[in-house]
Amino acid sequence: MKRSWRWFWLVAAIGVLASTVPLLDRSDLQAQEAAKPAADEPGDAAAAPPKVVVSRGRDSLPNDPKPFYRGNNVPNRNQVLKWPSGFYLNLMRFVPILGLFLLWTWSTHWIDNDARSLRMGGEFWNGLAFLGGVLGFGLILSVPSFAFGFLLMVSTYSGPLGWYVYTRNQRVPEGAKVLTPQHLRMVALRTLARLGIIVGTSKDGRDSALGPPIRFIGKSVSGRGEDDSRSRQAEKSKHYLAAKEMIYDAILRRATDVHLEPKTDELSVRYRIDGVMYPAEPFDRGVGDAIVNIFKVLGAMDITEKRKPQDGSFRADLEGRMIDFRVATQGTSVGEKMSLRILDQKNSVSKISDLGMRKQMQEQIREVLHLPHGMFIACGPTGAGKSTTLYAALSEIDAMQSNIITVEDPVEYKIENVTQIEVNAKAGNTFASALRSILRQDPDVVMIGEMRDAETAKIACQAATTGHLVFSTVHANDTITALFRLLDLGIEPFLLSSSVSAILGQRLVRKLCPDCKEPYKPKAELLKQAGLPPEKIEAFYRPPHDPNTACGTCGGLGYKGRMGVYELLLLTDRIRDMVREGATMSAIKAEARKNGMQYMKEEGLRLVVKGLTSIQELNENVK
Repeated sequence: MKRSWRWFWLVAAIGVLASTVPLLDRSDLQAQEAAKPAADEPGDAAAAPPKVVVSRGRDSLPNDPKPFYRGNNVPNRNQVLKWPSGFYLNLMRFVPILGLFLLWTWSTHWIDNDARSLRMGGEFWNGLAFLGGVLGFGLILSVPSFAFGFLLMVSTYSGPLGWYVYTRNQRVPEGAKVLTPQHLRMVALRTLARLGIIVGTSKDGRDSALGPPIRFIGKSVSGRGEDDSRSRQAEKSKHYLAAKEMIYDAILRRATDVHLEPKTDELSVRYRIDGVMYPAEPFDRGVGDAIVNIFKVLGAMDITEKRKPQDGSFRADLEGRMIDFRVATQGTSVGEKMSLRILDQKNSVSKISDLGMRKQMQEQIREVLHLPHGMFIACGPTGAGKSTTLYAALSEIDAMQSNIITVEDPVEYKIENVTQIEVNAKAGNTFASALRSILRQDPDVVMIGEMRDAETAKIACQAATTGHLVFSTVHANDTITALFRLLDLGIEPFLLSSSVSAILGQRLVRKLCPDCKEPYKPKAELLKQAGLPPEKIEAFYRPPHDPNTACGTCGGLGYKGRMGVYELLLLTDRIRDMVREGATMSAIKAEARKNGMQYMKEEGLRLVVKGLTSIQELNENVK
């Protein structure tokens, strides 16, 4: 049911309700009959009205034995509530009906918005809730007994609502369920907190009633440690609860980034989930600006500066789980834009086996990681998961027996027993300067977040040839291009050929939801273009064709999580000779193919055939 029709029927229902107000009191006649005094009963003579005897002729009418009384004003000496003359409305019955009517309109509106956001078929659930309410009002206006009619009205209203709540609670995370004991308790605590009644505090003395179970921890101005005063300053903000709810919702929806984008009259909110941007509920401009200031205070940023770009960071405690946030702002023509990167240690990859590679590639990479020296490079565009791969590679090395030092910009995930250095250009601590320094600290393994310039790349290659195992990343489309990218940075061919051991190219694709993906028969032309035999492919998989059939496991998106598509280039002796001799890119690629290297597209097709991702997702991310 479209929104315009919903509001049309809502106005029509109000009109019907208003037109039936005089019919709400069905007991007027009974009350008038009970209130009429009996003349022959003792003690009622004074209360009985005087009898008037009228002589009647042949054609005259007899006196009316039941006097007429206007409205609810029945002359009864036991009557406690005195209504004015002509007052026909029974408030004892009208008020609960009106309250249930307003609750019905609000819940129908909520069902419509909630079902659309979860892609559960908003038109079906909204229509069901609307028809249930209309049926209930029809019953209470037609059943003689008010109590029985009101019970029927409540049943027809709560039936569709309860069915929808049960269905949507099966499809959402535990923290997003409604009408559960935990949810009702939280609503009660929030309501009391807004009234100034604080019930219960957390272990550290902070109010536990104000919003979701997440607590922000501010960053000190020096960047070292935490600043509790900044946390308290943010908590005193008027819209602190809205900021907590937004971040809590983003974490529940597995978002990796939150984008606050100013518009003329509002602040739009978008989440990046599995690499794709999804809109969320926007804020009014005043509320949005206040939320931006809250995060700037937590990140030790200047709230008065709204034009120049700023960077900051803070942490949050979510039920004992520490989550780091990286904040970046940029002034625009209509206001200040803010991006928050959510770095959740829970989502970090700890092993090579968790990356989704085939076993043969995993064993080849492990052999490279256990070499005494050399360089392992991960290449790909921004957001391809290169840093995650390097973290997983570091986890394969015993940090207790090796001196591991990393140089990152910034440090995203903390690793135990590993010395992690964060680049600070303002303080003069660049990749090149930090790398020169740590090479004098007897490292066994060195990880460089990115080789951006010739100096950093040259020092890294020299370190790889002098007995160190070096991990790094470079921006390139594939493994062969990464080799020539390093040559373009000014690395001598002989130094490059002797230092690099392997290059891993990668992309990220979304994984199909295992609960709602649907099979289909691909076209023979598509299979021939992909180099697959049509007679051996039974089916491909894709997200649900009807968005309303998507399940709650993936939140109605059809995808849940991401996995890597890889291409591994091992530098054999023949390829090293070709690099020294200045061979062409096509010649090196042909030699790598002879050694069994598979392209990323071919690795991706393997995932499509296994039903882990869709052919559309592969074509969009792997060229």
